[in-house]
Formats: sequence, structure tokens, C-alpha cells
Amino acid sequence: MALGLSSIFVITIFAISLTNLAPVSLVLARKPCRFPAIFNFGDSNSDTGGLSAAFGQAPPPNGFSYFGAPAGRYTDGRLLIDFIAESLGLPYLSAFLDSVGTNFSHGANFATAGSTIRPQNTTLQQSGFSPISLNVQFYEFNDFHARTQVVRKRGGVFEILMPKKEHFSNALYTFDIGQNDLTAGYFSNMSTDEVKAYVPDVLNQFQTIIQYIYNQGGRYFWIHNTGPVGCLPYVMERIPVLAGQIDDYGCASPFNEVAQFFNRGLKKIVEQLRKNLPQAAITYVDVYSVKYSLISQGRKHGFKHPLRTCCGHGGKYNYNKNFGCGAKVNKHGKEVLVGAPCKDPWTYVNWDGVHFTEAANKYIFESIVNGSLSDPPTPLNMACYRN
Repeated sequence: MALGLSSIFVITIFAISLTNLAPVSLVLARKPCRFPAIFNFGDSNSDTGGLSAAFGQAPPPNGFSYFGAPAGRYTDGRLLIDFIAESLGLPYLSAFLDSVGTNFSHGANFATAGSTIRPQNTTLQQSGFSPISLNVQFYEFNDFHARTQVVRKRGGVFEILMPKKEHFSNALYTFDIGQNDLTAGYFSNMSTDEVKAYVPDVLNQFQTIIQYIYNQGGRYFWIHNTGPVGCLPYVMERIPVLAGQIDDYGCASPFNEVAQFFNRGLKKIVEQLRKNLPQAAITYVDVYSVKYSLISQGRKHGFKHPLRTCCGHGGKYNYNKNFGCGAKVNKHGKEVLVGAPCKDPWTYVNWDGVHFTEAANKYIFESIVNGSLSDPPTPLNMACYRN
């Protein structure tokens, strides 16, 4: 794998005549990066089965659009991380917590739905937020890093199913987490100012985890900022806002402003990490912009229902926290599905009031893969180069 600025060779040819000096620059193209593995950290936006393995499978109709059955993902099909793996020629990531028939040779996924950066002081049942916060995900990775190399030495199938030692330094490390830190504050009755007040601490903890992974050999980081939480039905239904706080597209401005505040801080953290970790290539990816564009200009992008939930039951947005996607009720001794999916999920942005549909995830991926929304503007397949 060619790395760093030294991999760029610029040949300057001077065409000299009696009257002028004209420089012509020929830049030899960089070769695409070859990532042998992906190690992902995050929440439900990139969970491929972690929470399902630990607390029970995501129920049907999750997964029905692509996998035909529940596949550990809280959407009707594929997630952004699935499209990332596909584009790099890698299989979909298995959850670290899923021990059944798991192949980790191409990486592992430590994300779980409901995860936060900062540890929560409540249980999953009490708050809906996962106890597997980012620091726990790092502990899992730390253990995984060491133990897989011991297991590989047994040979046979163990060697085949575990990542090679060099994969850890050549892998792409992806992060999509932070949304739940913001909503957790609001759901515990914090004001916008109070949520903003603890964001710096959250970001400092994020920075620490990146440094830990770098110390273990990680070099290539692809970091998503957080999306417009004020456009998610589960937030707008649970937290009241004034009519004047709703923007032209139906989103709650205070929550989106907090998300943007978080993102500005995250970008500064990334800039500091580039100084502190001189051998790291760190790409900051602005998924907020493309997600908000999906909401505000949904029809332009082929989505007829930018705010309404595809799979849910009742209410303004077809969302009810007591009867979510896949919910059933007992009527006259029989179970009746009330949290049913829409017939055309490809026309919806939101799947279940919290998560995006596969169609929306695919659109987001196609918008970020070329690097046009990244800082630096690095395409995904060139994310091993430092700028």
C-alpha cells in the first residue's frame, strides 16, 4: 500500500522556447487503498447485529427489503457500513458480540444500537440506551486484537476465521456515534444549554478512544459526524417544541442546532488529532449535510415521504413509541401486527421513526463515497493517504 505525500510524484517539464517558459505538470495518479479489514465503532446507524446478539434479535419486518428476514440491523435492508464494505470489496461485517458462525477475517463490528460515547448511568430497559458505550467497544476491540492472534496460532479453521496481525495496521477504522449522547440528554429532561454544556466532555472521550486505537497500530480513520436529530420522528414526538422552532421542512431547529454544535466540536477534535497523531490519515465526513438534504429536498432525490415513518403505527409521523415497528397487540386471543411496514420503503427516508431506510442509506453512501462532503475531500478508496 502506497502511503503519505511521498507517494505523489510530480514531474514538471519545462517547454523552453526563445520567447517563453511554459511549465507543464504531470501528476501520476495514486493507487486506490487496499483495506484488508474494517473495524467499526458506533450505534444503531451501523450496528449489524451487536444489540441483537446481546439483548434479542431485531424483530421482523426489519431486514425484509434485502435480507428477507431480520439480520441484526434496525432497518429494512442494508446500512451505510454495509455499502462501505461492499465498495471496498469486503464481506459485510459481523458483530463482535455475535458468536454464531462468525468470520472475523475481514474485520469486526463493535457498534450496538443505543450506544453513546459517554457511558450512561441507566440500564437499557430503563432508558433505551445501550450499556456498550464507546469505551466498552474499545475494551472489546482491545481484547479482540490480542486474543485473535492467540487463536490464529491454533491453525486450521481458527487461522482462517481470524484477522492477520498486519490487518490491524492496514485496516480502515470507521466511526458513527454521538447522536445518542445528544438525545439521552434531552430524554433526561435537560435543556438545550445543558446538553451543549456536556458536549466537550463527550468529544474529549471520543478523542481519547481514537488515540488508544492509534497506539494499537490503527492508522486510517473514517469519522462520520452526527445527523439532524431534529428531523427524526422519535425525537419530535417525545420532546415538545414551540411552533416557531419548527423549520420550513418540519424539523425541530433546537435539536439540529445542538447536532451542528456537536459537529463543529468534532471537527476541531479531528484537527487536533491530526496534529497529535502524525502517522494517521483521518477523514471527517459530513453526513449531516446529506441527511438534512434528504429531508429538506426529499422529492428532488426521489423520496416522497421525507418525515413520515415507513414502519410504525399511528400519530403524525406514523410513529408511536409504545407500538414501534413490528409491534403486535392481542385482539380477541389473536396476535395482530400493528407496526406494519409500508409497501414502498424505497420512497421513504425514515424506516421506524429512528433509523433510515436502505434506500436512504444507499443515497447517503453514494453522496459521501467520492469525498465531496469530506474534510479533507478524500474519496473512501483513498482514505489511507494523509493530506
